[in-house]
Amino acid sequence: MSGAVIAAVLLAALMHAGWNTLIKARAASGAPAVLVAAGSALLCACCLPFVAAPAAASWPFIAASTLVHAGYFKLLIATYRTGELSHAYPLMRGCAPLLVALPGPLMGEYLGPGQWLAVTLICGGVLATLFDAAGHGAARRTTLLALATACLIACYTLIDGAGVRRSGAPVAYTMWLFVAVGLAVVALEWRTHGAGLLPFARRHPLILFGGGAMSAGAYGMALWAMTQAPVALVAALRETSILFAAAIGALVLRERISRTRLLAVGLIAGGACAMRLA
Repeated sequence: MSGAVIAAVLLAALMHAGWNTLIKARAASGAPAVLVAAGSALLCACCLPFVAAPAAASWPFIAASTLVHAGYFKLLIATYRTGELSHAYPLMRGCAPLLVALPGPLMGEYLGPGQWLAVTLICGGVLATLFDAAGHGAARRTTLLALATACLIACYTLIDGAGVRRSGAPVAYTMWLFVAVGLAVVALEWRTHGAGLLPFARRHPLILFGGGAMSAGAYGMALWAMTQAPVALVAALRETSILFAAAIGALVLRERISRTRLLAVGLIAGGACAMRLA
């Protein structure tokens, strides 16, 4: 990969960890997550007139992915309410590639040695996280919620992987998906946050526009990088977001990261990279 592509992927990873930080920083309210989804939808909606529409065959996948994404945002809100960024984020992002790969044997796709190594590393990281959470009910709850969130990430990854191949227009597929997800999340959370959502947005425009731009921009930059370099390398480098999230948790949110948690973060990040490269 060229230096420009590496820089773009690292920036995308940092941006992904960044919008998660905005949600975590005000986790007592679900409004930040709603604003991030709404902000990315607004930005993508402005770009829709300039891209071709995705093929009709991909629309059922956009609909299915939207439903899964709506559940993902619900779980994301719940996860960050109970636990720390440096605990939840590595589990959510690191376990998703593992969950995507595990159904392979059911479809005749068997794991190779590199993938089994990745499975071992990620499972070791999860076990280390569970050990770190031993005796702390809230931490155990965070672990379970983060793993459930990882399941939904894996689910929409598989749906979008199939849908984007049928779309004939990957960029348009992604933009329509962001718009649909934003509308779905706002509709789902309106009963809870509707009355205070606009005042909250006026008080925190950085979450609406900054969070939305980071969410859509991180994905868009990763897609661009995948047109310039091997997809596996880009996907593996993007997993550095796990390390960025741990660092932000410690330095910005002042979270205490024990040696066991640091080991878990390293194992999960290494396993996620190995899974992408295998």
